[in-house]
Amino acid sequence: MLESCQVRTVMPDDLPMLLEWRNHPKIRRFMFTQHEISLEEHLNWYKRTSQDSSRSLLLVEEANSAIGYVQFNQITIGGVSDWGFYARPDAPSGSGSKLGHAALQYAFDVLQLHKVCGQAIETNQASIRFHQKLGFTQEGVLREQRRLDHTYHAVICFGLLAHEWPKVKEAAYARH
Repeated sequence: MLESCQVRTVMPDDLPMLLEWRNHPKIRRFMFTQHEISLEEHLNWYKRTSQDSSRSLLLVEEANSAIGYVQFNQITIGGVSDWGFYARPDAPSGSGSKLGHAALQYAFDVLQLHKVCGQAIETNQASIRFHQKLGFTQEGVLREQRRLDHTYHAVICFGLLAHEWPKVKEAAYARH
């Protein structure tokens, strides 16, 4: 089940789909930037980030159908990278786990990262549980770090080390 996903680079033809996903209220409400993204802003973001060799913009697919988006930042071999992700708004149940496992496998095997770091707004319990399920360790809390809807929220920080990944992956495969 988990091995059924492929990871590939985002291409220009994917941009309309990604913009639709990113602007979906189900996705947007948990983003650090919550305004509706314009087409121009989206295209400028892609032009800027797709040329940056320290970033990787990826789609996770199952049976040639995209189930989600993943991004790694500050990529260097043996380095520490931040990640961001979201499943397609109408993705079937279980897609998040597949996306997470495929992306982390890519991060540690292909990008050869030492550590992947994640952040979640304190009100995004699904993302917090997701990081925990994927074997991330909570490493800190940034108090009143993000202002959303005129209220400051804490940001929970997570990390997963490359040497921890095989054990996490093995446990996940044992469950499925």
